[in-house]
Amino acid sequence: MIELIPAIDLMDGKCVRLTQGDYGSKKVYSEDPLNVAKAFEDHGLRRLHVVDLDGAREGRIVNYRVLEQLAVRTALVIDFGGGLKRDGDLEIAFECGAQMVTGGSIAVREPETFAAWLSRFGSRKIILGADAKERRIAINGWRDTTDSELLPFLAAWHGRGVTQTVCTDIGRDGMLQGPATALYGEIREALPEMYLIASGGVASVGDLEQLDAAGIPAVIFGKALYEGRITLNDLLRFTDRHKN
Repeated sequence: MIELIPAIDLMDGKCVRLTQGDYGSKKVYSEDPLNVAKAFEDHGLRRLHVVDLDGAREGRIVNYRVLEQLAVRTALVIDFGGGLKRDGDLEIAFECGAQMVTGGSIAVREPETFAAWLSRFGSRKIILGADAKERRIAINGWRDTTDSELLPFLAAWHGRGVTQTVCTDIGRDGMLQGPATALYGEIREALPEMYLIASGGVASVGDLEQLDAAGIPAVIFGKALYEGRITLNDLLRFTDRHKN
């Protein structure tokens, strides 16, 4: 059964969403991220993906107080990303209640730093962020596309101890046009031992069912929830089965 992971993106302490990483497309969905997280928890969800968009832009963790509030006042398992550049950023994130952190650009720009995080904190706490544009890794808030091809990039890091990855198809993120199921299927076939968390494009319950049928272990989604295309009650069929 696929693991459902709702997303909360933070700017100025508020719950927002961007379209394809464009800060100019910001839309505020809630002034109170804690209420949003509690609603997720009340409907049987157990995991939460939190992105510090201010931190990603400034290159340092910013919304750590919101993270702390979410961790203290819910029982959700939180993975956190955005602005994690130094060991101190990770220490703040973990001290504030994150149980896992996601690093993407750092794994490209400073691979030895990312490898050191894996060694220090362990693969259960460090998730590799793999943002792909036309199958090539993109970094720096998706502004720059590298020459690194997605599958070899994932395979290389798997060889260095990574066991979890969040893979986002940039072309689909925030577009509500369906996930890149075929791409995720290729990753699963090439790296069956990798815990693959699909991200980007989910627009309906049917998309979740499609990913589940394809054997994708987990999925992150947000905009479809906030726009009302998927309701929390729609998810009960997954969460009830997931608990059994």
